[in-house]
Amino acid sequence: MTPYDAGASAGPFDLSATLFDSLVAELGGETTATATHAQLEDLLTDRSRELMRQLLQDHLDLRAAREETGVAARMRRGEHPAGRTRVEYGHHRMLATVFGPVTVRRTALRAPDEPNIYPADAVLSLPRTRHSHGLRRRAVEEAVRSSYDTTHAVITARCGRVAGKRQLEDLVVAAAVDIDDFYATATPEPATGETLLVLSADAKGIVMRPDSLREPTRRAAARATPVLRTRLGPGEKSNRKRMATLACVYDAQPAPRRPHDVITVPGGPRAAGRDRRPGPVATGKWLTGSVTDSPERVIAAAFDQAQARDPAHARTWVALIDGAWHQIEVIETEARRRGVTIDILVDLIHVTEYCWGAARSFYAPTDPAAEDWVAVAVLGLLAGRVEAVATSIETRADTEGLTPDARRGADDAVRYLRSHAAYLHYERALAEGWPIATGVIEGACRHIIADRFEKGGARWGLAGAEALLTLRALTQNGDLDRYWTFHIAREHQRVHPDDHQLAA
Repeated sequence: MTPYDAGASAGPFDLSATLFDSLVAELGGETTATATHAQLEDLLTDRSRELMRQLLQDHLDLRAAREETGVAARMRRGEHPAGRTRVEYGHHRMLATVFGPVTVRRTALRAPDEPNIYPADAVLSLPRTRHSHGLRRRAVEEAVRSSYDTTHAVITARCGRVAGKRQLEDLVVAAAVDIDDFYATATPEPATGETLLVLSADAKGIVMRPDSLREPTRRAAARATPVLRTRLGPGEKSNRKRMATLACVYDAQPAPRRPHDVITVPGGPRAAGRDRRPGPVATGKWLTGSVTDSPERVIAAAFDQAQARDPAHARTWVALIDGAWHQIEVIETEARRRGVTIDILVDLIHVTEYCWGAARSFYAPTDPAAEDWVAVAVLGLLAGRVEAVATSIETRADTEGLTPDARRGADDAVRYLRSHAAYLHYERALAEGWPIATGVIEGACRHIIADRFEKGGARWGLAGAEALLTLRALTQNGDLDRYWTFHIAREHQRVHPDDHQLAA
């Protein structure tokens, strides 16, 4: 078969030039003379996309003609690229791009009982499916912040009818496959030995489709018999969620403080005009998360990031958690395995809530004295008097002769303070300038999960939820640009592993 003849007199970009000239003529003609600026914007937006699509199509056609000429010359010289002894011209495939669909014409190198080889596919680094890398990136950028319905509408408006909603979901899932490998090879920014290295973890539920729930949750949902027909009754759980674990690592310069820099009571030291010392500020925040992996694996990934930041374990490592015993056990186990010393601290806000529970045992809900009492209790904890605060709560509950129901909040606070005393060393944390609250990871749970996964009552499949969760964390880390370069290189290796064999 002879190479395709595009015509000796036709220029490779004549169609693009014709579109451009037509647009110029329209802008200079009578039909647009009275158009508003908004109408002109719409006109140019629509026509410019078609012009860009045609330019891309003309370029691809030019490359196809050059490839055919080059392959024909090599075959005449007796050269057989990649061991293929036959050649066939005029093979086509579609490519959906950010400008719209185009046709890629390429040459097939053939041999008996062997699959065809298309050198142009490797040179263009074409994907295995019909959607371009640029279109995939647009899908990711939209999907991480908007629903898939919105993503589909935006992509269609900008790129034309190039992908359906389900296809966009598949593109997002495929785009996340290299995130773990990317972070395994990434090098974090260095920090000085005085900079704190802080780890934190938390969990939040995502509403899943029934087939994506963990087995215990699925069994509980099957056993549940609702008390009411239209809503959950007291104590009932929906059994619709699968817990996702998030972890973060960040740097912070030590910022020593005093207890009354954190909380004070009327007439306390800050009332005399003393300035409040600010706490440490998180920098270099890095997030990871998973709805498929266990908390152990997610926390291990956070330790990997911390290890990369401080391989010699020369910095002070601090772990901030909400007091869940499983988290404490996992962090302590991982630290022992890596031979690193880490100080675990329970979030002050969680502890303060237990103090408020005790206050409700002693005061009416609207009594202003409860707030002062909580402030005094928290100041005692910040000063390192954990057992003294627990004893004072217990003694007051005994002295006032409260009923078991009335003193439940006080008893819960006492048990919590004593059981977690080893992780409430706030006096040391303040003196050495550590953070004492989990605001960074809790904010991440709200932003990464709640702000996206709870849109419109969505229910998620496992693969889609995992991909979107990891991509949202990646984007929040500011790593999308670097990751995309890495991902495209990996994708090329997967799709075109033998392209070196086609070299001239």
